[in-house]
Amino acid sequence: MANLFVLINLLNPDLFDKTLMPALQSPWFIPHVVVYIIGYAFLAFSALMGITGLVKTYRKTDFGNTLKIADNAVYIGFALITFGMLFGAMWAKEAWGHYWTWDPKETWALIAWMSYLIYIHMRLKHKFNTKLSFWTLSIIFIFLLISWFGVNALPSASDSVHAY
Repeated sequence: MANLFVLINLLNPDLFDKTLMPALQSPWFIPHVVVYIIGYAFLAFSALMGITGLVKTYRKTDFGNTLKIADNAVYIGFALITFGMLFGAMWAKEAWGHYWTWDPKETWALIAWMSYLIYIHMRLKHKFNTKLSFWTLSIIFIFLLISWFGVNALPSASDSVHAY
């Protein structure tokens, strides 16, 4: 199949200009997106660990290191999305002249970031409340999904600097 599509593309190459718009030609664009995607992957893994922990808790089976693994995934994911926000701010300053515009995507990214920050602080304060930790991990991932997918469905997102 790959050879077929390569042949089709060679026989009928795209005639459209593939040049990125000026805002997307920034050197901050790729690090911003890549770091966010990897951070989201770690946070998705932590949510899966949270759901796994809930299932094991309600089945009254040993959840072992599930919470420790989830916490480590949150720490890595949180660090990565923090860098993603910083890279995005640098990109925004270069592309639009200011670091933050309070557009819906940025606002929901901040809500997701703050949710994980609250989780980290909650874990430091309530180390032994595992059920609450598993529930929190499962719920705050919804904020991340809204930030990534849901915001694009909002009418206010049509005027967003993140709508390409």
